[in-house]
Amino acid sequence: MSSAATSNYQICTNCVMDTSDSKITFDANGVCDHCTTFKEKIAPNWHTDARGQQELDKLAAAIKVAGKGKDFDCIIGMSGGIDSSYLTYIAKEKLGLRPLVFHVDAGWNSQEAVNNIERIVDCLKLDLYTEVIDWQEMRDLQLAFFKSGVSHIDTPQDYAFFATMYKFAEKHGIKYILTGANLSTECIRNPIEWMYYQSDSIQLHDIHRRFGKKALKNFPTTSILRHKIYLPYIKGIKIVRPLNFGPYIKEEAVELLKQKFDWQPYPQKHFESRFTRFYEGYWLPKKFGYDTRRVQYASLIVTNQMTREQALENLKQPALSEDVARQEFEYVATKLGITVAELQSYMDAPNKSYKDYKSQESFYLFGAKVMKFLGLELGGKR
Repeated sequence: MSSAATSNYQICTNCVMDTSDSKITFDANGVCDHCTTFKEKIAPNWHTDARGQQELDKLAAAIKVAGKGKDFDCIIGMSGGIDSSYLTYIAKEKLGLRPLVFHVDAGWNSQEAVNNIERIVDCLKLDLYTEVIDWQEMRDLQLAFFKSGVSHIDTPQDYAFFATMYKFAEKHGIKYILTGANLSTECIRNPIEWMYYQSDSIQLHDIHRRFGKKALKNFPTTSILRHKIYLPYIKGIKIVRPLNFGPYIKEEAVELLKQKFDWQPYPQKHFESRFTRFYEGYWLPKKFGYDTRRVQYASLIVTNQMTREQALENLKQPALSEDVARQEFEYVATKLGITVAELQSYMDAPNKSYKDYKSQESFYLFGAKVMKFLGLELGGKR
């Protein structure tokens, strides 16, 4: 870090977000705009009490009606992570729903994730459907993102998850997709410069056109218009976040899953994917200076699940030790069929931004303003 950057460095006095988010602002007390937005916009409109429970009960009743006569009444996208695992338990055991557990295998599952998914599905006696993404196309697309120099190299994996699940729901007439996205652990989002919108098909295809080598014949496709307008308003497919309607305390959820399903926790959120573990634990902080733990901890701090002191202590150490980081670096290179030296060359190349490629950013920003104005979105990137 240069002396200029050091002299301008500032960290929030309430959470741990800092000027690694270039658009962050602070009030006279040194409190960042992430915390202010939570206090003024999110918290007053987020109901986890009796009102939230009533809304959740109404939602569950509507899902049951929509699924009457079918083998299952909704689908739950499961990665094996804490949020989707706990959601699956709540959906089946607390809401009485009949979900189909939907998993997308993009080639990067950790063994812990595989075990966790199997244990929950077996114990709850649910059906599991796994969609396997064409590995050669996924590999080519991921390499294209590495070569592009952007920070959001996890986009191909996330994009595949969204697109595949929407396609399945539309094909089988499923009206409800349940997602583990939640305000309790995700009320503060990654800045756009850290993780650009994963569903921007224009950017994905532009980067692949420039740096890819293999035609994407089998890779699933979607678009912002498709999943924000066509599917919900024309096809009637709704994306719902049940964890927002009641108390969701991360540590309590982890303990419950461990006791009931022998569920195995991960060192960090999103580490159920080997690629995401490498990406968030090493690549982002090492190459760009973006530590996603700041966002994760900030969410837990403002929701009273972690103290600022605990977060600061954790941040003193890197997410991955040097030995683990080196192993993951070698694993990713080998999995992608390239040398460690080639992967290192992408690490050493000049950093690029999503702004260096075609995108639909203006559409996303306009849509976000409309959603917030209508009260349909409390959080969001910026």
